[in-house]
Amino acid sequence: MTTEAVPRTTADILALIADDMREVDRVIGRRLNSGVPLVGEVSRYIIAAGGKRLRPALLLMMCGALGHRGTERFDFAAVVEFIHTATLLHDDVVDESTLRRGRPTANESFGNPASVLVGDFLYSRAFQMMVDGGRMEVMRILAEATNVIAEGEVQQLMNMHDASLDQAGYLQVIRSKTAKLFEASVRIAAVLADAPPAVEQACIVYGQALGTAFQVIDDLLDYDGDAGEMGKNLGDDLREGKATLPLIIAMQRGTPAQAQLVRTAIEQGGDSSDLESIMDIVRETGALDSVRQAAAAEAQRAMDAIEALNFEKDNPYAEGLLQLAAQLLGRRA
Repeated sequence: MTTEAVPRTTADILALIADDMREVDRVIGRRLNSGVPLVGEVSRYIIAAGGKRLRPALLLMMCGALGHRGTERFDFAAVVEFIHTATLLHDDVVDESTLRRGRPTANESFGNPASVLVGDFLYSRAFQMMVDGGRMEVMRILAEATNVIAEGEVQQLMNMHDASLDQAGYLQVIRSKTAKLFEASVRIAAVLADAPPAVEQACIVYGQALGTAFQVIDDLLDYDGDAGEMGKNLGDDLREGKATLPLIIAMQRGTPAQAQLVRTAIEQGGDSSDLESIMDIVRETGALDSVRQAAAAEAQRAMDAIEALNFEKDNPYAEGLLQLAAQLLGRRA
């Protein structure tokens, strides 16, 4: 299988599951109902902010590739989106973020207490829906994923302002914090399709690699993106004291003076006066190219996992999964 016949835009690829996503939206709308008006208001605010809804889309795409058409896929895709939305609500409080997808964050609009508590509601509603689904293996996968994500969040908090973090430590965090839900999404599709263990394992590899590449590119865009396209503030990672891969590589390759400037910015939390200098260092040291190469290696690992499954050449969902991995490398927002 090659990616030659695949539509070239993410929108074209996701159009394959447009009808399925509308069913997921109906499930989301129905399950957001609560007797507490603020719960629905905050939940709808962040979900209505848009985005590609890539995690539930991956579940639906893999179901399509594996030939599973059971309607339970809509409910579990909604569960994945609820879990992801809960993590966003909590993340923005922890990071003190003010902008997401071009709009004020929920914590900026409704306050930290409401954001945290509604995030808790979404987690608990997701687990109610898992029980309703009655698939113990899916519950096990999502329970494990939710726990690993929480551990990743705590580890990232511990790593804040730590300029000694190396690439292995960085990857450990993003594979827990971000890639784990990508992995769980496609793995659930394999379970729903009653796929054999080898197929499930390939799905695990694909999801982990795709999620890792996605986060690596996201961290790169904090220094090489367009704030208008991204819908968030550039330099947020630096201001929060996060040692992401662009900074780790810049410290390794820079002059002693450059490395010290980056180290100090991480340890103290950079401000707007540091940002331009740090961005210059990241560019001058070739860190951006190295980060893109790291993302490319993960994207290739994801594509290899799909290729290993030997789908039929006319399987548009499998081809779409391939192209989603390939397109990450050109992501600008």
